[in-house]
Amino acid sequence: MAGLLLTSGCLGFVSGDEPLTLSADPAAVADAAAQDARYTTNGTEPLEFNRTVEVAGQERRIEATNYITPYTKRMEVGSLGETDVGLFTVVSTPAADVGGQTLNPIGQFSNERLVQFVQQQYSGLSDVQRVGARNITVQGTETRVTKFSATSTIQGQEIDVYVHVTKYRHGDDYIFGLGVYPQQLDGEEANVIAMLRAIEHPVEPESV
Repeated sequence: MAGLLLTSGCLGFVSGDEPLTLSADPAAVADAAAQDARYTTNGTEPLEFNRTVEVAGQERRIEATNYITPYTKRMEVGSLGETDVGLFTVVSTPAADVGGQTLNPIGQFSNERLVQFVQQQYSGLSDVQRVGARNITVQGTETRVTKFSATSTIQGQEIDVYVHVTKYRHGDDYIFGLGVYPQQLDGEEANVIAMLRAIEHPVEPESV
């Protein structure tokens, strides 16, 4: 199970002598749900994250391993022809609880802040506007899925897209799900919601 390494390393973190090392458990969409929605993935990859945080008024270093599982779907979209324009991503990131304080800023992010974070990290997504929201249940937890309209640049062309974002906590990790698809394929929303509902965490090592 992911979590704090309650060893001398944790004591070193408290004293400031060493960074706190954490690792999330991988998350992914159930294979059957991804296949039904016709999304494919090349597997899960680690994503290293280093950050300085403040604990009890003192700066401390965290070295965390997140996991990201990206999916794509080939669709026929106007002048773009058939291309990978359906995108779905699952990210797991350690909550990083120390002394009752959650150090991972993702835990405090609203869906609106999460989509802003995505926009900052990835070029090509602009004019993001909230258009709706709904509640779904993922792994026994009710979570809010927020829907945004946006403009995405694909192969040098701007197309209108919808973006669905949700986040929930499962065990020692936060799980973040994101789906993006062209607005002209509005029926794709059902596939994205089905994928979100089918997120699994943790996944077995051989599935990663």
